[in-house]
Amino acid sequence: MKKKIVVALGHEALGRTLPQQQEAVKKTAKALAALVSDDLKIVVTHSNGPQVGMIHAAMNEFGRNYPEYTMAPMSVCSAMSQGYIGYDLQNALREALLSRGIYRTVSTVLTQVCVDPYDEAFYHPTKIIGRIMTAEEAEMEEKKGNSVTEVEGGYRRIVAAPKPIDIVELDAIRTLVDADQIVIACGGGGIPVLMQGDRLRGASAVIEKDLAAGKLAELLEADLFLILTGVEKVCTGFETEQEKPIDTMTTEEAAKYLAAGEFGEGTMEPKIVAAMAFIGDSAIRKTVITDPAHAVEALRGQTGTTIVK
Repeated sequence: MKKKIVVALGHEALGRTLPQQQEAVKKTAKALAALVSDDLKIVVTHSNGPQVGMIHAAMNEFGRNYPEYTMAPMSVCSAMSQGYIGYDLQNALREALLSRGIYRTVSTVLTQVCVDPYDEAFYHPTKIIGRIMTAEEAEMEEKKGNSVTEVEGGYRRIVAAPKPIDIVELDAIRTLVDADQIVIACGGGGIPVLMQGDRLRGASAVIEKDLAAGKLAELLEADLFLILTGVEKVCTGFETEQEKPIDTMTTEEAAKYLAAGEFGEGTMEPKIVAAMAFIGDSAIRKTVITDPAHAVEALRGQTGTTIVK
């Protein structure tokens, strides 16, 4: 049986602008291609932070200048970002594989992720998105029922970050993986949707991409969850004189580090939370965190941080 791994890419692997993305995905694709072998099935997820913000700002600016067009909701912006990141990433990965003499189909699945309408996050939005607005524009946003926050230079919109509870296209993703295709799915945490009877309605939210990646790994019953980020190893005392890299830690130790505030909120913290949720009570599953350049070595246990029960 081939081992199944879910790989989560951070924004460092994708760049921040269109030209940066096209260059970044080439390097990322080479790292991913090095993971592909006869005994691994790979599913890739990715960040979309800068990209979805750029799309949201551009679409809303267009709607502001041309009132006959409606502004794009967050769910639509998320779908757009999944599409164009997947387009660049799957083509770069296909090319990297062919350069190694490997032919494996790479497919991007536009993925919807269900969230709970009663999630506490909807009552306390935290994710900053979109362009800087004036006080008058911010007031108009609030009249529409949207939340804003004051930032340097003006105001920006904030949206909720609810937890993922299910993945709509899971069966399609599983079918492609079982057919030995490399799948790109749940980009940017997926398109957040609410179940309303037989209807799926886009939610004004963004899902933490690491949590969505961990949920995907859990539901696919993956053997390993690989998180590729900007550091070779997770550290305590990060960027201080007391910085100490961690080679291996248990979920119990990870929980203690989280309680002590060792992992940055919005950076390493969600990765550790996602790793712990994926492992759960399993004595077999494990999570590895490293940077793209050390992905192969980390899978071999030569570097990176490994988390186990």
